[in-house]
Amino acid sequence: MEEQNTPLGSFSFDNGAGARLAQLRENIQQARTEIRKYVIGQDEMIELLLVGILSNGHILLEGVPGIAKTLTAKVFSKTLSAHFARIQFTPDMMPSDIIGTSVYNQKDGNFQFKRGPVFSNIILIDEINRAPAKTQAALFEVMEERQITYDGVTHSMEFPFLVLATQNPIEQEGTYRLPEAQLDRFLFRVKLHYPTLTEEKEILLRYKDEIKSPDLSEIKAIFTVAVLKEIQETIRTVKVEDQLIKYIADIIHSTREHAKLYLGASPRASLALLKSAKTLAAIRGRDFIIPDDVQFLANHVLNHRIVLSPEAEMEGLRTEDIIQDILQKIEVPR
Repeated sequence: MEEQNTPLGSFSFDNGAGARLAQLRENIQQARTEIRKYVIGQDEMIELLLVGILSNGHILLEGVPGIAKTLTAKVFSKTLSAHFARIQFTPDMMPSDIIGTSVYNQKDGNFQFKRGPVFSNIILIDEINRAPAKTQAALFEVMEERQITYDGVTHSMEFPFLVLATQNPIEQEGTYRLPEAQLDRFLFRVKLHYPTLTEEKEILLRYKDEIKSPDLSEIKAIFTVAVLKEIQETIRTVKVEDQLIKYIADIIHSTREHAKLYLGASPRASLALLKSAKTLAAIRGRDFIIPDDVQFLANHVLNHRIVLSPEAEMEGLRTEDIIQDILQKIEVPR
């Protein structure tokens, strides 16, 4: 993917910022190298996953079975020196299966809270749309506030806390539609597609002598907790001109007034777009964002936060079509 390094204004980074960004780019390249040992193609998804973790945001991977959604999430989690938990959602799953429950201790005669699998750093929720609304609601607080409240007691999550969820948009049997309030808590919804013919051949050549599942034990951890905190502090200093703030606000506001949309994006979406644009700029070696960063991320930030009107659905339009229409109509800052 071609990087855009042309400054919008007169921003330039000092030697200290330049050194930090250079180190960040080195870490990113190392992580890409580790992931590409197992995942062929899907370069955009890999970049978005890296933006997500560095932005401290949750990511929803959507695509048909067999295109390495779960494998990528597992490989990606191995590049972080952090605890990993995988939760397979099923129609009979209860909230206590995720957040935990109280267990009676016969020794002291008290109930003690037993933590569920959500108490980890990287949570892979496989087939998230297979659990009913009651179970999905258990994720609302922890995804937004990085904590859960049980029996009036608040339990905070350790840093980092990231949810990587997968879902199949085709299969309908035994699935439930995710609530809009939950979708809004995902930084991105990344829609994955089949590999190209060349990538398909490369996959076959890579695994032609393998009969077992890929061994992920040799993946090198690139990001420690301390490194993540340092990187996020560097990203915080990425500069944003006022005209780009206006550009982001215009995009989000346009979703609320578009004739083809029943539901527009919330202020959480504008903050997500700003935060992820700053991260993308840092990954691409800049300490300032440009319109290309916003345009590249707009679809991934917005496609799950807006709802088409019934008329638009009857016309066969997609949310991506509306987002593209908005981007074409709004004047780009120079």
